[in-house]
Amino acid sequence: MQELKERIESLDNRLTDVLAALGVPDMEKRLEGLQAQGSREDLWDNQEHARAVMQELGDTRKELSEIKNLQDEIRTLSELSKEGELGESLEKDVARIEKQLNLFGLKTFLSGKYDKKPALFSIHAGQGGTEAMDWASMLFRMYTRYFERKGWGYEILDQTAGEGAGIKSMTLRITVPHAYGYLKKEGGTHRLVRQSPFNADSLRQTSFARVEVMPELDEVDLPDIEIRDEDLEWQFVRSGGKGGQNVNKVNSAVRLTHTPTGISVHTSSERSQEQNRKYALAHLRAKLWALAQERITAEREDLQGEYSPASWGTQIRSYVLHPYKMVKDLRTKEETSQADAVLDGDLDQFIEAELRAKV
Repeated sequence: MQELKERIESLDNRLTDVLAALGVPDMEKRLEGLQAQGSREDLWDNQEHARAVMQELGDTRKELSEIKNLQDEIRTLSELSKEGELGESLEKDVARIEKQLNLFGLKTFLSGKYDKKPALFSIHAGQGGTEAMDWASMLFRMYTRYFERKGWGYEILDQTAGEGAGIKSMTLRITVPHAYGYLKKEGGTHRLVRQSPFNADSLRQTSFARVEVMPELDEVDLPDIEIRDEDLEWQFVRSGGKGGQNVNKVNSAVRLTHTPTGISVHTSSERSQEQNRKYALAHLRAKLWALAQERITAEREDLQGEYSPASWGTQIRSYVLHPYKMVKDLRTKEETSQADAVLDGDLDQFIEAELRAKV
């Protein structure tokens, strides 16, 4: 029981460190400012700005409430520990609160400008035909299992089925705050090595798929990026796949092309054409932002003499299932032999390593 008592004593110190890193006093001041904005009569004159304010208000209020509840629970545990009430149920409470503190600790690494935003998450099969499309579907299953473990809400904005198996591409919207901050380092090329299930000789096969992660941005987030109506080409087509007869009978799916850049996005998740238009614009806005970031990075690295363009060979992680089992991140050198668990959504080891590597 002495070990449990020491764990309880350390909770308060850890909480103090985490709250200092999160900047709770600044969060409280920010909440006051957001509440003042939310009560203004002219707030909804600009609906995009109003939605952004109300979203941040709700997120900040929720986070501060979670922090207060954590403080109260740790205070109660400390009192029980001093009174000598150390039982099995208390040990479970300590383990749960330690886990919560770890999650808050990870948030201290999410200091990027758009890290608090929801995410637009895409998976694209690489070269290799059926093998690559099957690998893309395996990644889709892996990530959605991870989201479900976390209790994160997500919705499929668009998907293109593979020819015979798997998927060619898939775009998801991860609706929780901080989704972009947690997931942005998952973007890149993922490599799979396995015995082919599509080959009669079960030959060893290497497949590639690309993951793309972007923040979901509002118009007010990108004042320097102008999307003019005359630069947009809209196409309205029937939604395909799941969704029921009504979805498939009406022209609710949207394809949007930005003519100056040639960027095209497709959204078919909703029955409402207007809602699909909204998601298509959000996806386009994120792609234009990503394009601007790529140009800035390329120019900076070109000036430094270190620029090498992104290519299919720029892998971030390898998943080996044959002749041995190993998943290894090529940036952090984090690795595990529990490949099956990783493919079933156990990604915390890799995502947390990347967050800490930023610091």
